[in-house]
Amino acid sequence: MSGLVVLAAGGGSRFTGGSHKLLTTLRGRTLASWAVSSALAAGCGPVLVVTGAARLRLPAGALVVHHDRWADGQATTLARAVQVARDLGWRAVTVGLADQPGIGPEAWRAVSASTAPIAVATYGGRRRNPVRLGREVWDDLDTVGDEGARSVMRVRPDLVQEVPCPGNPADIDTSEDLARWIWSTISP
Repeated sequence: MSGLVVLAAGGGSRFTGGSHKLLTTLRGRTLASWAVSSALAAGCGPVLVVTGAARLRLPAGALVVHHDRWADGQATTLARAVQVARDLGWRAVTVGLADQPGIGPEAWRAVSASTAPIAVATYGGRRRNPVRLGREVWDDLDTVGDEGARSVMRVRPDLVQEVPCPGNPADIDTSEDLARWIWSTISP
């Protein structure tokens, strides 16, 4: 079995809104709920959400795991997700970020359908999330820092399959990013 993972643990330090960015409302829903809802709607398997800095209210149906060491970087959050996936007997994880509301179920499904050791979504030829990581590359992932799977993709390009996907991969890191989404005609 494989599963989907939404990384939602970071501190959101560049965001200057009144609350944590993942708790900010975008078109009537919290930012975190957009990504988790898309992963759930993809129907590709269980959805694991790794939380940390913020206490999130998430759509029903997701398995939520807290990561105490979230401040140590995204690689530690991914390592936490991989450990849970190992414990559950998964053979692959398809990973996305909670601050990317424009990545829909179609992208999650397309990337998850790959059988490559690493599959990465592309939007207009640019690599973004989600990224599928087969069990065979889990031991090669960084466990410190903020890179996730990028270092493995650089070192082992022969393992990577690019998967063209629909959607908008822009992430929301700042209040200005959120304002662009609010005033945009592009719906998440």
